Order: sequence, then C-alpha cells, then structure tokens
Amino acid sequence: MKIIDTHIHYSRHEGFAETAKESGQVNTADAVAKNFTANGVIMAIAMGTGRSDENSEICEPMRPDLGGEVTLQNYGIDSHIAYCAGVDSGAITPQNTSKSLEMFERFLQTPQCVGLKFYPGYHHLYLSDKRHYPFFELAAAYDVPVVIHSGDTAGNRGQVKYSHPLTIDEVAVDFPQTRFVLAHYGNPWIVDATEVAAKNENVSIDLSGLAAGVIDHAVFLEQFRGYIEHLKTWMAYLGNWEKFMYGSDYPLVNIGEYIKVIQAIVPEQHHEKVFYANALQIFSKLRAYQLIMEML
Repeated sequence: MKIIDTHIHYSRHEGFAETAKESGQVNTADAVAKNFTANGVIMAIAMGTGRSDENSEICEPMRPDLGGEVTLQNYGIDSHIAYCAGVDSGAITPQNTSKSLEMFERFLQTPQCVGLKFYPGYHHLYLSDKRHYPFFELAAAYDVPVVIHSGDTAGNRGQVKYSHPLTIDEVAVDFPQTRFVLAHYGNPWIVDATEVAAKNENVSIDLSGLAAGVIDHAVFLEQFRGYIEHLKTWMAYLGNWEKFMYGSDYPLVNIGEYIKVIQAIVPEQHHEKVFYANALQIFSKLRAYQLIMEML
C-alpha cells in the first residue's frame, strides 16, 4: 500500500531530536528516508514550525529544514517531502501584512510548498483574528489548504481555548473558497471536530498525533479500547471517508506501529483513500509535485 504522510515535522530543532529519541527513532534526513521506505511512505508533508526572526520587519514563512543547502526552490528538503509554510501569527502587523504576503506568495509559487500552517493555540490568537484573513485569501488563490493545529498543545505554554476545533467553524463559513484541515482531529474534542467537518464542505481532518512515544499497536489498541471505539464511532458518524487523511506527526510516534493503529481504526475498504488518494485531492499541488520529482 502506498502511503502519503500528510503531517510530519522535519527540523533540526533540539526538541524534535529528543522527541524522536523518545519514540525510538532518529531525527536525521537519512534516518527519516529509511524509516519511510521501510513503511511504504512514498511522500510526506512537513509542517513549518518556529518563529519569525525577531529582527525581521515581516512575518517570515516558517519552513522545515533538516540539513542541506537552502534555496528558495529546495530549502534542503528531500525530494519526497513537500511542506506547508508556517505562519507566525504574532509577527503579523497592519504595517507588514502586504510584504509578508509577498514573501509567502514567493514560496507558494514553488512546487514544494503545498499549503499554509497555523498554530493558534501556541500563538494565543483565534484563527478568526482578522490579521489572518489575507492569508486565507492567498491560500484560496493558490488552491492550497490551510492546516490548523487543533486540540491539545504540547507542553504547558499553549492555550487550548484558541485551538479548540469549534473555532474553525467561523472561518470555514466566512471563507468557503478556502480549504481547511483540522490537524490531529481536534483531539480530545473529537465530537466537535466531527461536527465542524460534517457541517462545512471545505473542512477535512488529518489523523496525526493520536498516539505518542514508542507504541506497540496491539497493546495500544487493547489498552485504549474505549478511545479507539470513540474515534471509530464518530468517524463512521461523519461517514465521508474522503474527509480523512493519514498523518503521523513524526517524530512524535514510531511510524510503523502508528500506521497499524490507523489501519485498525479505518475500515479496510477506505484505506486507499485515507492513506493516499485523499491527500492528492486536498493538497492539490501534490500530484504535480510528485510528477516533477519522478522526472528528475
């Protein structure tokens, strides 16, 4: 089975190295490539994380980097990894919005940049803050999705009221031409995330980050049987399997076992959609990028 992992982190940040160690993995470009090959992952989407340079006069696109020569076209990312440019909400001002959008547009004009990523819980701003609106319009113009960290936040510095999945409903209604992706299924607010996706045609869900650390899939499925049944119940309630995409949130969890967990949650007849085909539809630039990489 071919797999597209729609949500990974690909960074030299010290915290990610430690997280990879805790999940029994190694946070290097070579190790990630071998990990993907061993588990049938043919392509992944890395989420840009970090903050704009404090000396910068604009909101800079946050992009993944795990080594290699950095260029506008490449950023040192392996050819099988596309990315979403991260938006540092706190760095957006009325004065720099125009120049910031110009910079993001330069990235979106390259094949490898396939979406935008927002972190409302970490940046302590609701997604509906009007400073974000021009970025939603830009995403629509380039036919790329806006991915939102939804649900719980890592550590104790995030404020989850900003990342609750219900906060996405407002922008989904106000920007019907923009596609939104609820990362992490809004966990633990699965019911609320399901409602937002069921109600809004332009909202999808990625299944990343629903487990963490070194897991054994059989043990995990048994130990957290109630949690698994809760997920299965509300995914079936939504009923539209074109809305779901596989993602791991690497390096949070060991990839091989996590794939088996999601395989157990998703009915087998929908595996091809959830693990592969839906990503090519929701991240509309992926198919073209895949073709470009195959020609090189």
